[in-house]
Amino acid sequence: MINREIIRIKIVQLTYAYYQNGNKNIDSAEKELFFSLSKAYDLYNQLLMLIVAVTRESRRRLDVVQAKARREGTPEPSRKFADNRFALQLESNKQLGEFMETQKRTWADEPEFVGHLFELIEQSQIYKDYMESEDDDYNTDRELWRRIYRTLIQENDDLDQLLEEQSLYWNDDKEVVDTFVLKTIKRFDEKNGAKQELLPEYDSEEEKDYARKLFRSTILNADDYQRLMSESSRNWDFSRLAYMDVIIMQIAIAEMMTFPTIPLSVTINEFVELAKYYSTPRSAGYINGMLDAIARHLVKTGRLMKHIEERQPQEN
Repeated sequence: MINREIIRIKIVQLTYAYYQNGNKNIDSAEKELFFSLSKAYDLYNQLLMLIVAVTRESRRRLDVVQAKARREGTPEPSRKFADNRFALQLESNKQLGEFMETQKRTWADEPEFVGHLFELIEQSQIYKDYMESEDDDYNTDRELWRRIYRTLIQENDDLDQLLEEQSLYWNDDKEVVDTFVLKTIKRFDEKNGAKQELLPEYDSEEEKDYARKLFRSTILNADDYQRLMSESSRNWDFSRLAYMDVIIMQIAIAEMMTFPTIPLSVTINEFVELAKYYSTPRSAGYINGMLDAIARHLVKTGRLMKHIEERQPQEN
């Protein structure tokens, strides 16, 4: 699950923290990097468990209403949502259950939020259409939760605030992790039952190696990379660059120099996007030009054996 997009984000954060920290121990910083990445995987599991928590809350409320209906001899409400096949399969998932056994905090510690989210779902047109529909199969149940997640969980300010309070590591993770939760929902197959595989923490050792090499190259070769920036800044006073701009470009140059199979255009585009999020409004365009000039210089002087492509100008 942990891909290069998440890794780049974390390395920007951890490199910035490394230079802010008086005790510059690269081994400790690397451990912090991998701990931070593991927290992104924790968030993935917690967001899947939120579906289970809402389903359990709906079942709890339904049991109360059904008991009342039996006492009064009135029609009992439908169990269609509470018995949603996809949600029940997720609740029984072996991997998710093993993960939750390791967690000190669960959604049971946030009953007010879970209850409010269920009410939000219950009031939505998505829920009403589902309950009124005659379609009653696994695919319909799974599609319901995909739509609920995209409309009521993916963009949910209350959830964002709650997650931020629970872990500082999750501040910038959710937007990326949401895509993996939606991918997981789509991949679920009824025939796999409780043994349905979730996404692994890492697709391969290659991604862990990428994270380690990129972080270490960024720190250990900082002087060389910053000299390249200074030489390419032309008429701009390098000392006036925003500190985060320097960090982002330093990591981008490290990726250019360390990973021969990653195209230069990919590296530049990825770090320009990070600049839009982490630095000043003017930074993206400037970083785009700087990295392009540095890449061309490295290719021209033979320090990089890569093809430099003509790239479309980035929008600020």
